[in-house]
Amino acid sequence: MKITRLSIWHVPLTSHTTYYMADGKTCDTVETVVIAVETDTGLTGWGEVCPIPHYLPAYARGVAPALSELAPVILGGDPLGAEALMARANTWLTGHAYAKSALDIALWDITGRAAGLPLYALLGGRQVADLPLYHSITCVAPDEMARIARDAQAGGITQFQAKLGASGDWQTDVERLTKVREAVGPGPLVYGDWNCGATTLWATRVGRAVADLDVMLEQPCATLAECAQVRAATGLPMKLDELAHDTATLLQAHSLGIMDAVALKLSKFGGLSALRRARDLCLHLGAKMCIECTWGSDIATAAALHLAAATNPARVLNVCDLSGYVSPRIAPDGPVRANGRIPPPNGPGLGVTPDRAVLGTPDLILD
Repeated sequence: MKITRLSIWHVPLTSHTTYYMADGKTCDTVETVVIAVETDTGLTGWGEVCPIPHYLPAYARGVAPALSELAPVILGGDPLGAEALMARANTWLTGHAYAKSALDIALWDITGRAAGLPLYALLGGRQVADLPLYHSITCVAPDEMARIARDAQAGGITQFQAKLGASGDWQTDVERLTKVREAVGPGPLVYGDWNCGATTLWATRVGRAVADLDVMLEQPCATLAECAQVRAATGLPMKLDELAHDTATLLQAHSLGIMDAVALKLSKFGGLSALRRARDLCLHLGAKMCIECTWGSDIATAAALHLAAATNPARVLNVCDLSGYVSPRIAPDGPVRANGRIPPPNGPGLGVTPDRAVLGTPDLILD
């Protein structure tokens, strides 16, 4: 089997609400990049990556140039197995993990379709029927965040990520966490996420003020050392996100004691091949995992769900229904949540087929 064509689309995705985060970061309408990898057998694999502007070193309009640079490796290459072709791609073009993520997902999709198996069967075997979702709450007024939490809880959600830092003062962050915890009651998981936007002093003051509330902190600061300082000063469990992007950073975070939980995101690691290795390392280290991607629609959501479903459920903290946060939906057969949980698709490969009418004419074709 050989790859004969690569098509690329840029699709604007509009969030159900504007997400306000620390350091003035926002997420409203974001461009996702969808790719189709076609073969000489008629099989097509789909990939997606959706970098959030100003969030990580990734840029939606950088995907097409990176894949164009990789065209001599991609076109005519054997897509089966994914990792062999990705090894050649990594030698040809170093870095650009986010662009390679979409390609890697598409190669896995082709492999699963060729085998007639859903990807979870190739990634370790399905271990659960469905997976727990968390709900991300935009950083707005504390009472409004509490209302959002109650509404999400009424839909079956039991894990709540409260964005922090947008107002620029630590006292309001204390109020945010306090009111979200009061809204959902004891038991559900509540964690406050600064997206690297807090100083150690700010995060420590917040952590100490809410230490009696049973909450977790997520990625307060921009460096692992600063996060470790906050962890030591507050005694609160910590989830790592932005700084987890390869096995080396996972090992370092674990050694510092700041990886009670970790977000494993496809686009940061470079796709399913690399994320599967990260998953296996986290199983060894004992960390709880949120298996997801930075943003996106049905393709990215499906890829993450397949890996999560093939993971020991005792180590899966949660997953994210990315496509449930945005419009339009790219694939009519995409995964759908129910009562705070979501199953992986059951069809071969990713189990989703994007609607080309929604995608429109490709912005670039490589053949």
